[in-house]
Amino acid sequence: MITFGPVPSRRLGQSLGINNIPSMKICSYECVYCQVGKTKRHIQQRVSCYEPIIIYNSVKTHLEKLQDVDKPDYLTFVANGEPTLDVNLGTTIKMLKEFSLPIAVITNASMLFNSDVRHDLMSADWVSVKVDSAIESIWRSLNKPILSLKFNELLSGILNFSKEFKGKLVTETMLISGFNDTEDSLSETAGFISKLGASLSYLSIPTRPPYIKTIEASDENAITMAYQFFTKYGLSTELLLEYEGAHTGFTGNAMEDIISICSVHPLRKDALFQLLEKDKADPVILDILLQTEAIQKVEYNSESFYVRKFKF
Repeated sequence: MITFGPVPSRRLGQSLGINNIPSMKICSYECVYCQVGKTKRHIQQRVSCYEPIIIYNSVKTHLEKLQDVDKPDYLTFVANGEPTLDVNLGTTIKMLKEFSLPIAVITNASMLFNSDVRHDLMSADWVSVKVDSAIESIWRSLNKPILSLKFNELLSGILNFSKEFKGKLVTETMLISGFNDTEDSLSETAGFISKLGASLSYLSIPTRPPYIKTIEASDENAITMAYQFFTKYGLSTELLLEYEGAHTGFTGNAMEDIISICSVHPLRKDALFQLLEKDKADPVILDILLQTEAIQKVEYNSESFYVRKFKF
């Protein structure tokens, strides 16, 4: 269950997701708003995950099962954790070029201080780097990085990558009430991002349930203030405030499709039932997945979502 979707992406159209982090969540962060859940392995060292040929074959098989209407716009590394922790990422990206589809990587940017990571990402076509705050105390409280990660290394790594990367670079800032939506944080963040030469800067809020239930998205006033600060610094800015939609690709194996997507991309109820219908699957599959605790149901903003439930 390495590949999933395609799923609708507010940034990339139809995105075929690639989860190159196996099983439990492996990450250098433990963001309070994360939709995947609590970090199980909090690390900063790169590790060997799947062999590149395994990911290649998974993508190839998945693409062959899709109908023409569901062919993706991007192959996107969006993992159950931080994708750049995979020491084989660069080799895998190069192998996937064979499919003649642009390759995107969504990263928390924590590993960009490492020249090997920056080199691996040079083969990608589109990279999104997370910049939630350029103030260290806010960064630590919001993103909860592993303690060994140094803030100055994080910022210098992002700056160095922005100078070296020839593809499309975008930034994303997740706005969380009471954390990074103050004037000081927004001004510092916008000022730092203005040094990167990014083609687009996204301001987003959680649209799926964060693993810490008390976390709330910034309100309209804070979002407006953030937009004003970003545009003041000359940033091309786009707001990501709405759910992407219910359309997802399908392979004909409903149970596998649901588990794969839910591992990194919580499914809203309408999207899940639409997927069951397209897969021509019996709705009882949902009951089986819930009873066996492969997935679980959570409520967020008056909507029902289904997320993967890992067993340890």
